[in-house]
Amino acid sequence: MTTRINTLVLLAGLALAPFAAHAQDAKPAPPPTEAMPAWEQLSPAQRELLIAPVRDRWNREPERRPQFMEYAKRWKDMPPPQRDHARRGMERWEAMTPEQREHARAVFNFVHGMSKEDRRAFMGKWQQMTPPQRNEWVKAHPAPPAPMPPSKP
Repeated sequence: MTTRINTLVLLAGLALAPFAAHAQDAKPAPPPTEAMPAWEQLSPAQRELLIAPVRDRWNREPERRPQFMEYAKRWKDMPPPQRDHARRGMERWEAMTPEQREHARAVFNFVHGMSKEDRRAFMGKWQQMTPPQRNEWVKAHPAPPAPMPPSKP
């Protein structure tokens, strides 16, 4: 179950990072959560501000709409602790450099499907590696390229 949660967290981070990055570009950080009103108390302008990045991406990438709906359904079905875990994963992903993201993709691809014990053993070795050793490992074990969206007719 932990592997599935970790997989969902990484996938959610990959899928939602562009939303968060776009939202961060548009406005400064919001006040603390406890100071923010419930959705029903937001003004129409505030609701529009929150929805606009999702609508823009929905319209810009019609071939990914089924995937977006699946992400939304999975998010809705997550219990609050799992959502918090996923949210923290997305925040970590957003803070990564491109090199760190490349490493994360390669490691995820490599450990995907391993037993918990094997994954822990590998991660122990990974943490012992120096940055140049990690770079060499990633070159030797690259993540597969992201699938290309279907071409438009």
